[in-house]
Amino acid sequence: MNASTARAAEAAARLGRLRRAGRIRFGAVCLALALTALAALLLSLMIGDIDVPPADVLAVLTGGGDPGSRFVVHELRLPRALLALVVGCCFGLSGAVFQALLRNPLASPDVIGVSAGASAAAVLASMAFGLSGLALSGGALAGALLAGIAIYLLAWRSGVSGGKFVLIGIGVGTGLISLRSYLMTRAEVTEAQNAFVWLTGSLNGRSWPHFWPLLGCAVLLVPLTLLASRGLAALQLGDEAAGGLGARVERSRLALLASATALVGVATAAAGPIGFVAFVSPPIARRLLPGRGAALVPSALTGAALVCTADFAAQHLLPHTQLPVGVVTSVVGAPYLLWLLARANRVGRGG
Repeated sequence: MNASTARAAEAAARLGRLRRAGRIRFGAVCLALALTALAALLLSLMIGDIDVPPADVLAVLTGGGDPGSRFVVHELRLPRALLALVVGCCFGLSGAVFQALLRNPLASPDVIGVSAGASAAAVLASMAFGLSGLALSGGALAGALLAGIAIYLLAWRSGVSGGKFVLIGIGVGTGLISLRSYLMTRAEVTEAQNAFVWLTGSLNGRSWPHFWPLLGCAVLLVPLTLLASRGLAALQLGDEAAGGLGARVERSRLALLASATALVGVATAAAGPIGFVAFVSPPIARRLLPGRGAALVPSALTGAALVCTADFAAQHLLPHTQLPVGVVTSVVGAPYLLWLLARANRVGRGG
């Protein structure tokens, strides 16, 4: 009896050490990702056509600094840098929810048609109705939500399976991309050129009026998504197992899909459909934290760090040229997609 008690105590102590180590690693990874995003943000504030010394940047951020530095940092660079941070957070969190909920690494909003819905609605609102500003952003959000609802309804047959959802999403997305392309062929050359830059995903010319609506939506949607994710661990076990554990399967799934779709909509409305951020951020976070499940918060921080770093590279990669940030993220994400498809093909042949 004493030996059994000692073994139980030793097992409990070992489990406690493992949990503490997991919490320490989780905190360290989140801190490292946050510092990476912060470093990219500060570099984007300091470096440009007019370099601003770190001391002057700090002075501006604390309410001081000379007028020239305040104009460059506060009016030109800070809103763009903060917008990149929040957009990346929204895309990363959304991608993590989709991939974990549907249990499919291809279940990313820019693969399954949600982003295509936002972009098609934005192009339609701009070219057919002449909308701009907040009205255009509202159209993009509505398009993402409508695309998500359509995919969910088409995929639902006494439940939603990940594979079916992805395939139907790809089909819906292809149709929306065709609609978007048709609208662009009917537009004037200048309008089509501007729309093409936006569709690539760009932060060029972003200012405070673009940032504040995004921040307001993110402050509302991010906590709602994290709150809805309390049932995510059970849903990952499958519908029958989740129901057996007392989870409200359809209600929880619908709440998560709605939150993730809304995150994609507001991020796309602010910066365009920046490709592959939602696709690659969750796998990076899960590799940094194996065994942590969906890793929602690390995925959001990974997305923020990725967009901030990619936007800095887009501004300075080529002299005297500012690339759309979506070009840089596509350079990172496209090879990963090809590798994932090749790996899945090898597994399929082997099994």
